[in-house]
Amino acid sequence: MDQYLPALRGKKVAIVANQASLVKKTLLVDTLLSLGINITEIFAPEHGFKGDEDAGALIKDGKYKGKVPIISVYGDHNKPTPDDLKNIDVVVYDLQDVGVRFFTYVSTLHYVMEACAENNKELIVLDRPNPNGYYVDGPVLEPAFKSIVGIDPIPIVYGMTPAEYARMLNGEKWLKDGKQCNLTCVSVEGYTHKSFYDMPVKPSPNLPNMTSVYLYPSIALFEGTVISVGRGTDHAFQVIGAPGLQEASYTFTPQSKPGATHPMYEGKVCNGYNLSDFGSILIKNYQKLYLFWLKGAYKNYPDKPSFFNSYFNQLAGTDKLQQQIKAGVSDDEIRKSWEPALSNFKKIRQRYLLYEDFK
Repeated sequence: MDQYLPALRGKKVAIVANQASLVKKTLLVDTLLSLGINITEIFAPEHGFKGDEDAGALIKDGKYKGKVPIISVYGDHNKPTPDDLKNIDVVVYDLQDVGVRFFTYVSTLHYVMEACAENNKELIVLDRPNPNGYYVDGPVLEPAFKSIVGIDPIPIVYGMTPAEYARMLNGEKWLKDGKQCNLTCVSVEGYTHKSFYDMPVKPSPNLPNMTSVYLYPSIALFEGTVISVGRGTDHAFQVIGAPGLQEASYTFTPQSKPGATHPMYEGKVCNGYNLSDFGSILIKNYQKLYLFWLKGAYKNYPDKPSFFNSYFNQLAGTDKLQQQIKAGVSDDEIRKSWEPALSNFKKIRQRYLLYEDFK
């Protein structure tokens, strides 16, 4: 804290934070307030400041302890406005990311940096380890498929911490109009990209444990299909299934619950697979996106024309992967098609790393 507290004293501070923004077991907001820092606004990402809202839910503005305004920066208001920032001197970003392009916290980082650059505000990124930071894989986002689940030309798994990512946004001039932000990064002591990081707090309602976090890059693509990823169960992003799936060895029934109200196939028995054991052991060593389940589910689903929905290409960042799965293209050929853009990204990534890499 000695690296950034002096920069906050006597300033009006906005903080981008949620339930995982902790100093030991105390919320960063409370820690800073107790130290006399003037927190004048809280910007809340997807899932809200408490981290308990559904994926994609509209987050309402509010107040923390009846005093500090909480402003949602998700949904219609992705980016802090000049009005939001007019009485702010410095913005602090402290979100626990999971290192996957479609987990929207790096999109929030992009928009916050852009707002700071446009309004001449300093941004301090308090870095945190990336639990999927030990590999890089997947198709690189193509410009035609930009959305809140992917803004920048990065692969699905990009192997960078928030501070490294912020450095890349500045260095590559990926912010609007090539603007650059007045950026300070407070790095993590003792972390490398060879590290496995066990998160003490779940980053969102449907990533309840590390197994779900390790499976998430491969499993979340099913959100663009007719296959449930287990929202509304105790095993979100650890099971997959649908009522019409054939040759399945496991069943589950999604029910409405906090963080997953009215989930896909609510109250209906889904046939599918429990991937928990694979996720807790094998996928950590595989260090790639695992395409077998996606290809297998498509193969075993009787109504193939309805299998994919329009969201799939946004999640994939390309329309090629859907075409390849439909055509039965081999894993090796799919990976080969990713390689030119992936190799280029890896060169870009190397310029901005703050920690020893995994290779």
